Amino acid sequence: MARLVSTALVRGLMRSSRASSAAAVSGPAIQKFMNYSSGLGGASNANGDSTTTRVAADPDTHQDFQPTSKSSEISFDDIVAQDVKEHPVVIYMKGYPEAPRCGFSALAVKVLQQYGVPISARDILSDLKLKETVKAYSNWPTFPQIFIKGEFVGGSDIILSMHQKGELKDLLADIAQKDEQNGSS
Repeated sequence: MARLVSTALVRGLMRSSRASSAAAVSGPAIQKFMNYSSGLGGASNANGDSTTTRVAADPDTHQDFQPTSKSSEISFDDIVAQDVKEHPVVIYMKGYPEAPRCGFSALAVKVLQQYGVPISARDILSDLKLKETVKAYSNWPTFPQIFIKGEFVGGSDIILSMHQKGELKDLLADIAQKDEQNGSS
């Protein structure tokens, strides 16, 4: 719809420039308009050529664009430490267990769900400061990151390997039993 409107507007400008030489629209003016309307943006130089201005994908680009935390009294370090301490299985992932936004995160969730353990999860895409804090806490650069019984285990590849070797079953056995006992009481 926006493209149709911008195309119609450009055609109208072109027609009006042909109709009246006094009101002619210069090429650079149309170029500026086309860049703006197409979403490409950019500033024009003296020749009227458009240059693209790129903003780095850095959360520190401008304070208006930094994520904000709703609870300012607790630090991200404290949130991660509390998550790992209070929950037997924690996964920091892209998305949520019900809606993973990454194949590796989806794989890790599927493997953990086979054991019937309660999974606590946080979406690292919703807050870049949380993402950086988790990386620093575990000293591991990639996601998902899985913590079991307060210890960092690894990512989806390590969880899958442990599952295939039967090691994950042993590690999660008492958690699954506690969850069953709590569910039946």
